[in-house]
Amino acid sequence: MTLASYRLLVCDLRSDQLLDVLPVQGVSLDDYIGKTGRLTGTVPIPNTEIAARARRALVPGRTAVWVERNRDIWWGGILWTLSLASDDRGRLGVQLQCGGWESYLYRRLLLTSQEAVQVDQFDIARGLLDYVQNTPGGDLGITYDTAASGTVRDRTFSRYDLNTVGDLLDQLAAVEGGFEWRIASHRDPDGRRVKVMQLGSPTIRTGASDIVLTHPGPITSYTWPVDATTLANAWQSRGASVNSNQATTSYPLTSPVLVDDTAIGEGWPRLDGSSDYSTVEVQATLDAHARADWTAARSPAQIPEITVRLDGTLTPALLGATVRIRIRDLWHPTPLDARYRVVGLSITPPERGRPETAKLYLEVP
Repeated sequence: MTLASYRLLVCDLRSDQLLDVLPVQGVSLDDYIGKTGRLTGTVPIPNTEIAARARRALVPGRTAVWVERNRDIWWGGILWTLSLASDDRGRLGVQLQCGGWESYLYRRLLLTSQEAVQVDQFDIARGLLDYVQNTPGGDLGITYDTAASGTVRDRTFSRYDLNTVGDLLDQLAAVEGGFEWRIASHRDPDGRRVKVMQLGSPTIRTGASDIVLTHPGPITSYTWPVDATTLANAWQSRGASVNSNQATTSYPLTSPVLVDDTAIGEGWPRLDGSSDYSTVEVQATLDAHARADWTAARSPAQIPEITVRLDGTLTPALLGATVRIRIRDLWHPTPLDARYRVVGLSITPPERGRPETAKLYLEVP
């Protein structure tokens, strides 16, 4: 069986001009919906020629890194940290830590106030990206489509709050009837490397048919955590202080206290939760945040992880797709057979007898 070949394409961040193609060892790469992906790996430095090439090409903060598997783009992002390391035998390597394209948006402040009145929430999100890319030095070539979500909103973003654009996108998305966003990497039919903002309301969905994964079978191992430490059946959210009278005590805007009486009636203890939105000054917006947070908190957190062998059918394009999981073991004498959405994946390339595997993070329906 032919092993898959992984390469690092090192490019200028702003122009995407290819600077070099470097070998890499110990690669670990992951990508998520709702969380910035990461790449770590080491570029070995066996001679002065590779050392000179790496010095020229690898500049943290201005270097883009694409991961190519065979001829397909499997990951893309920005080199943020470089560490030159020597072992006890004098072997040199450059350790890299990169963040997905989303990481750039968390390093850009909104320095011009923005206002939207009855604007589709996708257009508000795209407007924030336009702000970033229309500033000098800010255009990374991230593209997007023009599809609408069908939900319009009023939003005012003040430059005085000094929020990052990434945080504003997260806040806009994390509301009742909100959406998911990510920046995907792939190669288009003409062979060009592409960065594209994906938006999905209420979730990002990809793929037309289910992929069936079984254990025993392609699933080599799994972890199925159930975490009630964040469980809450009563909730209140807090917003900005809206008191304009300096002579009186200032209090923040608050949502109504939301209580799941059904759960308490079924025997659950009351568990309180809260969230803060220090820049939200509109009651209806704060209430929508509270309802969304309360809904998410009322079930124990479950993000199952399954590890599978890569066989050519699974790629990073699986993010947002539905997989059908079938497990039969001591815990599941009646086999588990259910559908889950893939919300994250972590890929380990083959190396020195280690098989090529992917860990999939699943959303429980």
